[in-house]
Amino acid sequence: MSDVSVSASPSVTVTAAAARRIGQIMRDEGNPDLKLRVTVSGGGCSGYQYGFALDDVRTEEDLVLERDGVAVLIDSVSLDFLRGAEIDFVDELMGQSFRINNPNATSKCGCGSSFSV
Repeated sequence: MSDVSVSASPSVTVTAAAARRIGQIMRDEGNPDLKLRVTVSGGGCSGYQYGFALDDVRTEEDLVLERDGVAVLIDSVSLDFLRGAEIDFVDELMGQSFRINNPNATSKCGCGSSFSV
């Protein structure tokens, strides 16, 4: 696997760790058509929150990021909040999770699942 982030958009990247985890989820689910959908919606303790879901349906408005044989979907509204962001997967003492390293966030909550701009 490549260790360089690759994306269909110069403004959002997917790390090798995130691509590996998405691939593992696809294998565990037995569905090679699954993609990770990343969304931003109002809510959370900081104003906006990230959402992660498995999806096998791509809409016309979705940006599709591909890396190492897996895909991430981002809708056009969420993309406005994610420009310049990196989608990563971390395995730490506190647990495993997808993490967004977002340069647009002016603050974030302690768990990292919500942010403000």
